[in-house]
Amino acid sequence: MNIKIVCVGKLKEKYFKQGIAEYAKRLNKFCKFQIVEVPDEKAPEKLSDAEMEKVKEIEGERILSKIKDKEYVYALAILGKERTSEKFAEEIKDLTTYGTSDITFVIGGSLGLSPAVLKRANTQISFGRFTMPHQLMRLVLTEQIYRAFMINAGAPYHK
Repeated sequence: MNIKIVCVGKLKEKYFKQGIAEYAKRLNKFCKFQIVEVPDEKAPEKLSDAEMEKVKEIEGERILSKIKDKEYVYALAILGKERTSEKFAEEIKDLTTYGTSDITFVIGGSLGLSPAVLKRANTQISFGRFTMPHQLMRLVLTEQIYRAFMINAGAPYHK
């Protein structure tokens, strides 16, 4: 089982890195886990709609270059489907039971994901309607992936 997070931008904050590293270490007993960062596109503060779409398109191409055809892709999107931790764990279990061994999660840049990335995704997932820093979302997502494996293992972590 391979789990990958493809995300835009570098993680700078030490405390986020430490939290993610802890969950990544715990995930090693369940899967091969990796985070792939792609560069964010530099853009001025004020962008026209066309400029915003161009930035998302460039970042989208970078993201898509890191995804293989056989990967099942979850796109993190504010308008995606919300799930409980239990439902998410069930989805992961079902995917692996029925032959999916490569699952990829995509976290876009500050402007969101390009239409091409959303089209490539097998499903969209939302962690609620709140806007969160992308660095924090990496940590939250990594913890939820770990939680899913713990739920599926019947471990008491989830309680």
